[in-house]
Amino acid sequence: MDSHGAVDGWWHHVVAAERLRNPRAVTVQRLLGQAAVLLGSIAVLFAPAIPADAHDSTTTAYAEVTGTGIDVEAVLELEYDLLMKSAWLYAEAYQATGRAEQLRQLELNADAVAAYIVDRFQVSYDDRLCKARPSGPADVSVRSGRAFAVLTFAYDCDGAAGGVHAIFSALFPDGESFVHSTKTIVHYDVGGVQGSAALDAAQSQQEISSTVKDSPTSDGATVTPREQRLVHQVGAFFVLGCEHLLLGADHLLFVLVLLISSRGLRDIVTAASAFTAAHSVTFLLAAVGVVDVLANVVEPLIALSIAAVALLHLVGRGAVGQRTTQLRLPVVFAFGLLHGLGFAGALGIDARWSWELLWSLLAFNMGIEVVQLVLIAVLFPLLMLLRRTSVGDRAIATVAVAAAAIGMIWFLERTVGG
Repeated sequence: MDSHGAVDGWWHHVVAAERLRNPRAVTVQRLLGQAAVLLGSIAVLFAPAIPADAHDSTTTAYAEVTGTGIDVEAVLELEYDLLMKSAWLYAEAYQATGRAEQLRQLELNADAVAAYIVDRFQVSYDDRLCKARPSGPADVSVRSGRAFAVLTFAYDCDGAAGGVHAIFSALFPDGESFVHSTKTIVHYDVGGVQGSAALDAAQSQQEISSTVKDSPTSDGATVTPREQRLVHQVGAFFVLGCEHLLLGADHLLFVLVLLISSRGLRDIVTAASAFTAAHSVTFLLAAVGVVDVLANVVEPLIALSIAAVALLHLVGRGAVGQRTTQLRLPVVFAFGLLHGLGFAGALGIDARWSWELLWSLLAFNMGIEVVQLVLIAVLFPLLMLLRRTSVGDRAIATVAVAAAAIGMIWFLERTVGG
């Protein structure tokens, strides 16, 4: 019998048993339980097809823009294989593995790579486009287990002092069809003005000016340019935090495992609080450079955290349930520390301390928390209804098995498969 037939047979056996015990079971409840079991079974059967990397469908580009006068310099970090594909190079270039070979390919294809970047990442000064040119050798770094090309460009600008710089990014747009919803996280320190921005298709440009006049508000007060930048920056990083959790399959699955392993409101509140406290601490410490852990260590352990908490729930259903229940909060807190490192890796912040940086970090973290709370508020009542059905516990156990299987597959792919 194939795997699909085995699942189907097992389900019919469960339904038959429940009909004997409870012939008056409500149809809606049976359908709800069947749907949950089916979804869990599908997840088990097709887990190998789920990407090990939580963000394969999108990417993030990073830019550090600095300058003390009119001219500026930008250090860009772009996902290596996407860059080579977007520059329309051959497979031997974008499929290259190993730092030495990737550096060789970047050198061989320097003109094509530079042409792509000059077209997609631009700096202007007083509405006049600055002339871009490569500056310095290329390098390769690793972020979240993926190779990133590190490229430096100088931007020569014309005009009188006291003008306005603007940064524009259209890197890896949806139209190229390789990825979607690309974000370019920009950190800048230009002419004494510092800040951060998250550029995307909806907001592709960031102005940098210290000479813009204050703007009046409806009540007669004034808003300084710095306050305007800060408000926009906080809003952008809040949205970025929301999107990061929603698009991060491993973080979402971990939240789901926390939900299914909670038997009541008190359980989910304490577990969510422990997870939030832990990942907030390591996120802030890692984002400002106090803690630095390699992504190829963090990412596999994040995958392992999903399997561990799911298995802890399954073991807790048996005779040793009391002992595993006592371990639950410490385990959730420990793995929360790992997830915080993963959140920080998504921002790629390498800037000196400032209040603007702090507000950006807090806004990003708040976006994560809001989405997490919304998910809990929506899913937990449904989960409680499912538990009241005749097959609720079996359905939840199936989902836990599926989550554990997916977590272990991701763990193996992120370690053995790199």
